[in-house]
Amino acid sequence: MKRLRCDQTPAWAALQAYFDASGRQFDARAAFAQDARRFEAFSQDAPHVFADLSKNLIDADSQALLLALARQCGLEQQRDAMFAGELINSTEQRAVMHFLLRNPPLAQEGYAPSATNNIAEAQGQVEATLTAMLAYAEQVRADAAITDIVNIGIGGSDLGPQMAVLALGEFAAAGKRLHFVSNIDGDELAGVLRRLKPGNTLFLIASKTFTTLETMTNARSAKAWFEAQGGQGIARHFAALTTNVAAANDFGISTTFGFWDWVGGRYSLWSAIGLPLAIAIGAAGFREFLAGAHAMDAHFRGAALEDNLPVRLGLLDVWYRNFHGFSSRSIAPYSSALRRWPAYLQQLEMESNGKRVDIDGQPLPFDTSPVLWGEPGTNGQHAYFQMLHQGTSVVPVEFVAVKQAAHAPNDLPGHHAKLLANALAQAQALMRGKADAGGHQDFPGNRPSTFLLLEQLTPASLGALIALHEHRVFVSGAIWGINSFDQWGVELGKVLARDIEPRLHSGDVSGLDGSTAGLLQRLLST
Repeated sequence: MKRLRCDQTPAWAALQAYFDASGRQFDARAAFAQDARRFEAFSQDAPHVFADLSKNLIDADSQALLLALARQCGLEQQRDAMFAGELINSTEQRAVMHFLLRNPPLAQEGYAPSATNNIAEAQGQVEATLTAMLAYAEQVRADAAITDIVNIGIGGSDLGPQMAVLALGEFAAAGKRLHFVSNIDGDELAGVLRRLKPGNTLFLIASKTFTTLETMTNARSAKAWFEAQGGQGIARHFAALTTNVAAANDFGISTTFGFWDWVGGRYSLWSAIGLPLAIAIGAAGFREFLAGAHAMDAHFRGAALEDNLPVRLGLLDVWYRNFHGFSSRSIAPYSSALRRWPAYLQQLEMESNGKRVDIDGQPLPFDTSPVLWGEPGTNGQHAYFQMLHQGTSVVPVEFVAVKQAAHAPNDLPGHHAKLLANALAQAQALMRGKADAGGHQDFPGNRPSTFLLLEQLTPASLGALIALHEHRVFVSGAIWGINSFDQWGVELGKVLARDIEPRLHSGDVSGLDGSTAGLLQRLLST
């Protein structure tokens, strides 16, 4: 597909002119005063998610120009190419079809085989694997002897399932404790193992290739612990989420569930990588989770750009990054259950869009992914919100709140109302500000925020929320003309580590830069 680079489109030039003329001075407070219907115009319902965008630094003119930019950059065609199974991950010559993992039966979708992929065949493989995986999940849930499940993975094989299991804790099976080990630091694995008994533990080894350094180091150590503690039956107490069945068999594992090269790691929660979640919430709950994501897929695929929430959010990200120059976004989930949401989004967005060249490998003259960071509210209020309100840098904030508490209202009276009041108040305060002639209590205000509201935190609403952000990342990446689905930037350090590790035993510093050599010698000194 021939693309026009975004900064060479007429819409980009028009956006720059608009920003220079009035967008730079835009004041959301004045916009509310002038338009009694601003909230209605800049908020919308999407499947399982309500979004209030009205406190952002946008108006009808800037939104219209952003939509024109999307069309001039071929966003709709790029979206359709993904759903058609075309090889949009061009550097690895792969399709990007994680949406298939949450599709209902193919007959309801109207997909047709493309020149590069037989989507109907892939969909059949997905359903067969899902059925087998969910059957295994139910088997584990019914096995009273298995009390602890340890997921050993890293990156997308850890962040996704860990975030989702924590988020849906209210739906988890009683009598099953789930643990997640990702760091190669042995303290993390040791801290988990000391609380376990081998006969009551199931280890899930999550690595597509069954070669990931951190994962396999931890897996081998877990196996050694299991055997040293008198554990019997590797085949019963270990399962693998991998495509390398032979390597898993060599390890002693006979139960394996695979996935496909068109599933990127950070998009793999919907696949066999989601087995920990399926064990936690059950087969029916996992299918609800998939259904929520599929509903958002249908919205992204079918809604007009003007009413398409992933599109509106992705375009807002471009507006802030490239015109306002905002270099980061703070994620503030006002739900303890979503405490790993910021970490999950960090990988999803920064690994996808943290790129400096376009899809053809040419350097880009503009910025791409912002830095994402955050903590659950109200903890963040007592940590970094000072900077958000009164610091010298403007940081857009994304609030996530849940209307109905998961726990029964009578269990903890007053807690949820206080939580929601804080979320609303912080968003209000960021925009409204406060004048103080003395300066120390002066809040400039007009600091933008987005407010995402779920009716309840359920498998379906969590699925929709995740898919919303997957598609949002696709939108901004498509505008920037980058490949959002490779991650070459994580590889160089891995290659260098393979050279350095033996030097920690031999002491050989030849060929190293002065800093690395000096640090290595200090580590080896007695």
